Amino acid sequence: MKEKTIKHILTLEGNGQEVLVEGWIRTRRDSKEVSFIAVNDGSTMNSIQVVLDRTFPGYDDINPRLVNGASVSIKGKLVPSPGKEQSAEVSPFEINILGDAPAEEYPLQKKRHSFEFLREIAHLRPRTNTFGSVMRVRNAMSFAIHKYFNDNGFVYVHTPVITGSDCEGAGEMFHVTNFDLNNIPKTEGKIDFTKDFFGKEASLTVSGQLEAEIYALALKNVYTFGPTFRAEKSNTSRHLAEFWMIEPEMAFCDINGNMDTAEKFIKYILRYVLENCSDDMNFFNSMIEKGIIENLEHIAESKFERITYTDAINELKKSGKTFEYPVEWGIDMQSEHEKFLTQEIYKKPVIVTDYPKDIKAFYMKLNDDGKTVRAMDVLVPRLGEIIGGSERESDYNKLLGRIREMGLNEKDYWWYLELRKYGSAPHSGFGLGFERLIQFVTGMQNIRDVIPFPRCVDTLEF
Repeated sequence: MKEKTIKHILTLEGNGQEVLVEGWIRTRRDSKEVSFIAVNDGSTMNSIQVVLDRTFPGYDDINPRLVNGASVSIKGKLVPSPGKEQSAEVSPFEINILGDAPAEEYPLQKKRHSFEFLREIAHLRPRTNTFGSVMRVRNAMSFAIHKYFNDNGFVYVHTPVITGSDCEGAGEMFHVTNFDLNNIPKTEGKIDFTKDFFGKEASLTVSGQLEAEIYALALKNVYTFGPTFRAEKSNTSRHLAEFWMIEPEMAFCDINGNMDTAEKFIKYILRYVLENCSDDMNFFNSMIEKGIIENLEHIAESKFERITYTDAINELKKSGKTFEYPVEWGIDMQSEHEKFLTQEIYKKPVIVTDYPKDIKAFYMKLNDDGKTVRAMDVLVPRLGEIIGGSERESDYNKLLGRIREMGLNEKDYWWYLELRKYGSAPHSGFGLGFERLIQFVTGMQNIRDVIPFPRCVDTLEF
């Protein structure tokens, strides 16, 4: 008897073949003559029904232990089911209870628990329908990301988690040190990082972009997909201290090619999920956000609108709407502005370009007007910004000027500047927060519910 997942077994016809079902019990219903046991192994959100007759040897001893959460190994025959919800069910001839889950202690007894409660038991929440579906979709999207880039000739680069430079210049970084925190060496009242493990100040990365540029300027098209960190003390539904970023970098690519790639990439991921995760997406569509499948299909088929930041500000101002954050040229657009552009004005995704240089990072290429940079943000309905990117500054002197203008330590970027001295070339790239993309696809409202183990302010349980 070959081991098969429940997902595979559910595709078989019930013609009496022997099957092995291994998983965890979701529910048990008892009648006068039989017990109906739903077993799930996480391979699909659908459970398989095992029908246990009261004449089964040892029924009175076994049945009380067949409760929600218990793990079982069941051998039986797959037979046609008279029920409407499934075409086949299992008639068992051998049942082994591998792990009990006492009903008086097991936390997952109700059909539905609040997401707040489930965050407190992150070690058990994957067993619920919602979080099982989230993780299967996350897995499918991870595969689709690698497949898209591989099929399009990108090289996967593992950029460092520990870094000596701040990509964004924001300074909200976690420090990495080997110091005895009770005895930190100081010189003239300041921490002496020359005595630390790396001989200089080190942090957890906020982005792999700068390092990815090194390889783009040698291998042409590369991408990095890994964990990034922000020490931002925001305890909201939109913030995590640890999250995953997808960051492609492309040499000999200007802002227009960057926008083309971003649009194709988003559409590819959406189509892949819709085609390969139908059961889970139907669950999200019915239980989390009505109409989400239709919305994703619309976006996958739409041509993204492309407008400048100046045009976006003008559209917002002439709309007549009163926003919580007033609209003026030079502001960093807020989520309410981004959602209004995509949901009310254009009714589809929008790519905004040419932002004021003062609200963007130092590495973005200056436009000829000296006031704006070749940045591009992809905005989508319901969420707002989902991708941020730009054409990178390829001119040594202009880049050096921006570093000094923003008060950054140019010694930390000596290698980044040298890339502009030796064979510099136009190049572009963007960053996409993976968890935000999963939120967009599933309709989940809190970013902590789309990552296996959320890391945020005052949360480090697992």
